[in-house]
Amino acid sequence: MTPGQDRSTFRACFAVAEFRVLFGSQLLLVLGDTVKMLAFSVLVYARTGSPGLAALAYMIGFLPQVAGGVFLLSLADRWRPRALMVAGDLLRVATCLVLGLGDLPIGVMLALVFAAGVPTPLFSAARAAVLPDVLDGDAYVLGRAVFGTTAAGAQIAGLAAGGGLLAVSGPARALLITAALSLVSAVVVRLGLRDRPARATRGEREAGAVRTTLRVNRALLTDRAVRGLLLAGWLPAMLSVGAEAVYLPYLTDEGSAPGVGIVLAAAAAGMGAGEFVVGRFAAPAVRERLAFPLAFVLGVPLLGFAVRPGVAGAAALAALSGAGLAYNLGLQRRFLDAVPPHARGQAFGLQTSGVMTAQALGAAAAGALAEVVPAHLAIALTGCASVAAVVVLRRHLRGGARPGVSRGPGGAGEGARPSRAGSAG
Repeated sequence: MTPGQDRSTFRACFAVAEFRVLFGSQLLLVLGDTVKMLAFSVLVYARTGSPGLAALAYMIGFLPQVAGGVFLLSLADRWRPRALMVAGDLLRVATCLVLGLGDLPIGVMLALVFAAGVPTPLFSAARAAVLPDVLDGDAYVLGRAVFGTTAAGAQIAGLAAGGGLLAVSGPARALLITAALSLVSAVVVRLGLRDRPARATRGEREAGAVRTTLRVNRALLTDRAVRGLLLAGWLPAMLSVGAEAVYLPYLTDEGSAPGVGIVLAAAAAGMGAGEFVVGRFAAPAVRERLAFPLAFVLGVPLLGFAVRPGVAGAAALAALSGAGLAYNLGLQRRFLDAVPPHARGQAFGLQTSGVMTAQALGAAAAGALAEVVPAHLAIALTGCASVAAVVVLRRHLRGGARPGVSRGPGGAGEGARPSRAGSAG
């Protein structure tokens, strides 16, 4: 579709049975992962008493996703997407069962979660690549908005439910509940989603997976349009979301450490509200025009931390900044146009793993900055950096780069483009 075509509605999205399956599976996935990370972190802390190991346990599943994104993503187009999604759910079931029922050394448990995180980009890529098959045109962008809103709400619900489960049943049983949620997700996907063929050609499937992944990643990143859209999706969010890593030390310095949960929940709520409002009320062409100004909203509110607001003020600024993440909805149609159908899974996997990596780097950079300047200034400076990134990437955020550059086989295009312009996410 083109930006001027009629816009879809959320009702139209949910009228599609397969979208309801993807939505339910996504909801269970985010809920389960949130509870799993929280429960595993508490379990490690209960057994070791080490805050450092507990923090490592909370984030260790994200660290290896870089390796999966760099070396294995071509598998997302070589295997049937439904089978890949079910495999991801079953791997989560097995991991949670071992953690919840086994009495393993802490090092082994950390290694297990680390190893289980390596193929995670494949499962995410399969889910993202199926969505344009399920929803056409503008409905795809709205479907992505639903996923973003769902992720924000499910994270908040998962943190609340996880805290309650931990208080009532303890971390081991909470992990078993996560295993059950993942098993339900696997059944829902297996029974409710059509079995689509792999996208890669026979010749591509016979080539080495690592070599193919590196070659296609290189082709995607050397395409000016694709690279610009990827950077536009990564950098502004990397710098603004990285500021969240400094909320705890900032509020601790202000004597309001218990308020960090409120501020983080406000950020997630702002993200969900922004995705909903822009997806529901903005026409397709308007969404694309809003990408540039909304990207500014990511960083500008963070400048307010320079005046050292209290918990209420910090929560309001974090919510407003989170709402700016809706700028990504304006990039999705162009990203889907820019990548070839046979490499769609890998392209979306690269997009997702890049987001995860960028946010981790942003958090590390913001934390390092807070070591040399006061925490409130570190947050404000990350806001300045986010605004600067938006200015540098303004051409891509405004839609100045045209997708569809022709390349040879295995590149991000070979002159082929999707037959319709939905969106990605």
